[in-house]
Amino acid sequence: MNVLFQSRQTLFTVPGGDTIQLLKTKEYLERAGVRVGISTELEPDVAPYDVVHLFNLTRPQEIYLQALNAKKQHKKVVLSTIYMSYAEYDRHARRGMLGLLANALSWGQMEYLKIMARAVKNSEITKGTGHILLKGYRPLLESILDMVDVLLPNSESERKRLMKDFSKAGAKNHVIVPNSVDIGLFDPGTATVAREIEPYRGCILCVARIEGRKCQLDLVRAAKELPWPLVLVGKPAPNHGAYFEQIKREAGPNVHVIGEVDHNLLPHYYKAAKVHALVSWMETTGLSSLEAGAMGCNLVITNKGDTRDYFRDYAFYCAPDSVGSIRLALAKAYEAPVDPALRKHILANFTWEKTAEKTLEGYKMALGIKEGLS
Repeated sequence: MNVLFQSRQTLFTVPGGDTIQLLKTKEYLERAGVRVGISTELEPDVAPYDVVHLFNLTRPQEIYLQALNAKKQHKKVVLSTIYMSYAEYDRHARRGMLGLLANALSWGQMEYLKIMARAVKNSEITKGTGHILLKGYRPLLESILDMVDVLLPNSESERKRLMKDFSKAGAKNHVIVPNSVDIGLFDPGTATVAREIEPYRGCILCVARIEGRKCQLDLVRAAKELPWPLVLVGKPAPNHGAYFEQIKREAGPNVHVIGEVDHNLLPHYYKAAKVHALVSWMETTGLSSLEAGAMGCNLVITNKGDTRDYFRDYAFYCAPDSVGSIRLALAKAYEAPVDPALRKHILANFTWEKTAEKTLEGYKMALGIKEGLS
C-alpha cells in the first residue's frame, strides 16, 4: 500500500504535537510494510498513492485544497482530525484586542480572524487563504468533512466533540487511533540523567511549546509558593513573544527556562523530574504527558479536553484557570509515590505499533478491504 501524508505548511518550521504524530505514524507504518510519503504541497500529483492521509482539521486553509486535490484525482481520503476548540481560552484567558473580540464573535469568526492575522503578520498566505476569505472558517471545515472517507480521531471524546459540532461527522466511518509514546526511547530502565541536567533532579517539569494556551505563566505562578524547582522546556510559539517575556519576568530563582530541546534528549529531563505538568486550556492528548508517564513521572494535567480518555485516574487533574488548583495538584503529585500502574497502562494501550495498526485499519476501511485481507 502506498500512502501520502499531507498537513500544514508550517509542519516542520513550527513543529508541534501533530508533527510528532505524523512522523511516528509514518515510521511504524513503514515497519508494517506500508510505503509512506510526506508532502505539505497544496496540489501535488497523488497518482502513485492509494490513500491520501490528512492531518489537523483546525488548519482548513491547507487541508481543504489537499483534500480537494485528492478527490479530483479520485483518491480515498482519511483524516486524523486532531480537532480542538480554542474558544474557552480565547474568551477567558486571551489578552488584548483578540480577547475582547473573542467575547463578541462566534468561534468560527474568531478562528477566521486569527488565520487572517497570521497571514498578515507571519506571511502565512497561500492559495487556501483565499478560500477562507470566500467561504469562512466553519463552512470550510464542513467542506473538508464532506470529502473525507474515514475519520481518525485520537479518542472517543474527540469523536463526540466532532459529532456535537458537525452533524456530518456522525455519518462518517471512523476508527479511534490513539496517540502514543516511543517506548524504546522513553524507557526509564535505560535512560540516564546527563551531567548538565543533574542540578534539576527532583524538579517539576513542563515540556511544551510556550504559548498562552499551554498556561506556563500560571504554572510559574503556582510553583512560586512551592519548594521544588520548575523547569520549562520548549520554545515560544510565533506571536507569543510577549507572553514568553512575561514568564521570564515573573520566574524567580527556582524557575529554569531551558528553551527548545531535541526530542531524543527529552528522556534525560523526564528521568530527572519527579512530576510533569501540562496544565493547558485544551489537550486532545498531551504527548509529553504520555512520554513523562512512561518515564515514571507523576502527572499533573488539565481537566479540559480528552485527557481522561488517556490517563483515567492515574493523573492529578487541575483547572487551568486557577493558580490555586494548579498549585494543589502539583503538591499532591509531588508528595505521592510513583504509581507503576501508570506506566503499565501506557504501555498496554498507547504504543506506536497500536497507532499504526489502527491507522491501517482506517485505510482498509476507506479502500473497502475486508479485515484480514491485504
